[in-house]
Amino acid sequence: MTAPFSKAAMPDECTDQPALRPVRTVLITGAAGGLGRAFAVSFAAQGDRVVVADTNVEGAQQTVALLEAAGGTALALQANVTQLDSVTQLAADASAFASDGKIDVIINNAAIYATVTRSPFEEIDVDEWDRVMAVNLKGPWLVTRACSSYLSDGAAVINLSSATVLSGSAQWAHYVASKGGVIALTRVLAKELGERNVTVNAIAPGFTLTEASYGLIEGAADYGVDRGSIKRASEPDDIVGAALFLAGPGSRYITGQTLVVDGGRQFL
Repeated sequence: MTAPFSKAAMPDECTDQPALRPVRTVLITGAAGGLGRAFAVSFAAQGDRVVVADTNVEGAQQTVALLEAAGGTALALQANVTQLDSVTQLAADASAFASDGKIDVIINNAAIYATVTRSPFEEIDVDEWDRVMAVNLKGPWLVTRACSSYLSDGAAVINLSSATVLSGSAQWAHYVASKGGVIALTRVLAKELGERNVTVNAIAPGFTLTEASYGLIEGAADYGVDRGSIKRASEPDDIVGAALFLAGPGSRYITGQTLVVDGGRQFL
């Protein structure tokens, strides 16, 4: 016969008051606007200290102003993720901003997206190919490389890939290839940093309504909605929720994975 349930039988961790959540330092690249700004707002709302990095320093400062107006603590830094000297300085400044010198979360969000020219693969400009690869793939590698020695025990690295890797979006070979490379890089970093209790995962968003997306496609709010299991457009908060999870305590045994957030348009 099963003993009746009683509060006395519950483990201590269920009855004790939860411990205060430690304040983390979160570094977000490409955070002058769009999805990067949405990440910054949400992490700051949790009480995290947020480093807002972007080539557009004015936009980064505007993001910081939003966070500070809401009571957050943030720092704007100008950084070019394709240049080693720039990301080395970024990592050092982020460490100095942290209360304990450690970086707890990296979100590698900086990317070339809206300005990418759609062309058949035979016609893609070689210089544009190189620019896309430099920002979208070399960037996450360089930023994580520069921050490696500052990562805390249990830190989380989150790389932004794209659901176009699954669909093979035509006439966008350089963008899709760069984001496919992000998934491969994520797996390698997960193997190497796992020995230090650091998780590395990727988010592959579907088409999401940001300033850049509205400028990219006419009728953006309806684009692809009929192909999804959930019949609405993706909003930045949908992607932010995935990042909060991958940076949180509930995902500490998840690493090297790619979380597709596209409303069920594609399935792995």
